[in-house]
Amino acid sequence: MMRIVKYRYFSFLVHAVLWSIVLFFPYFISSADDRYKIGPLPGGYFTLSQIVHLVIFYGNSFLLYPKLLNRAYWWLYIIAVILLIALSVGVKLYILSIWFPNDMADARTHVLFPSVIVFIVSVFYSITVEKVRAEKRQKENEAVKLSMELQLLRSQISPHFLFNILTSLVSLARKRSGDLEASLLMLSGLMRYMLYEAGKRISLQAEVEYLESYVSLQQMRFGREVKIVFNIAISQEDTSYNIEPMLLIPFIENAFKHGTGYAHEPFIDIDLSVKNGILVFHVMNKYEEGTAAGKDETSGIGLNNVRSRLTLLYPQRHELVIQTGNNLFNVNLTLQLL
Repeated sequence: MMRIVKYRYFSFLVHAVLWSIVLFFPYFISSADDRYKIGPLPGGYFTLSQIVHLVIFYGNSFLLYPKLLNRAYWWLYIIAVILLIALSVGVKLYILSIWFPNDMADARTHVLFPSVIVFIVSVFYSITVEKVRAEKRQKENEAVKLSMELQLLRSQISPHFLFNILTSLVSLARKRSGDLEASLLMLSGLMRYMLYEAGKRISLQAEVEYLESYVSLQQMRFGREVKIVFNIAISQEDTSYNIEPMLLIPFIENAFKHGTGYAHEPFIDIDLSVKNGILVFHVMNKYEEGTAAGKDETSGIGLNNVRSRLTLLYPQRHELVIQTGNNLFNVNLTLQLL
């Protein structure tokens, strides 16, 4: 709201300055000895005629053009414009005849043409303003649309995340693992993060701690059954950057979902590094073709979600490459942090 008020104030100030220059132009370039003349036009008449032009300009810009120039009233607009210009000519001729009768013969040839020129300028001004407003409305509508899409994508995170975590806990419960209690406490922390941080940008440090907790939970679940390597290389300065919450976790979830169970000697390799605000994230896991893709109906939800969020939140600031081959699934994400 404050920005709109400042813009209107600035716009009003620009118009006021420009019209002040136009109104008092003769007094800047001419002298009293010459009656502040501009060509055959006395300074006084020039100023009064510019007031008439001011009425033409704003009368068309703020009243006639926006109200009448449409499919229903275009003919009425033409009539109104003709009347407006004719009235301006009549007023200027009246001013000449009453206050400047000695200059009327030379000045009357300059009565109609300036009114037409000012009207044309007013039309172009109105078209420009209308175009700017339309672009602004379009950007606002796009912003609202993107916000709604982002809210929908974020709302998909919670059930998808919870589904995968519960799968891990079920596995620990079946093994009667002594780590079940610790994993439940860890789950509590993860869900607290998910509930209270997922709707806003958070620090990179908080996101990394979340990833570490998730990987630790999976290590409790699989133990030595899966080789898990998680390397992090982030300087203290780079931890101050912000990132969209739960943006990286779908890739790790996908690795555990499809890189365990079926594959022989499964492993998951995760590398995360940040340098000068550029995040490089790499996840690689082993998988068996023909089995992982159809593991359950939720396959692909997380990756499609993160692709959409990257497009919405980091346009032209990310590169995502996913490669498969030789029973290896590779994710490489390069992201310019804010």
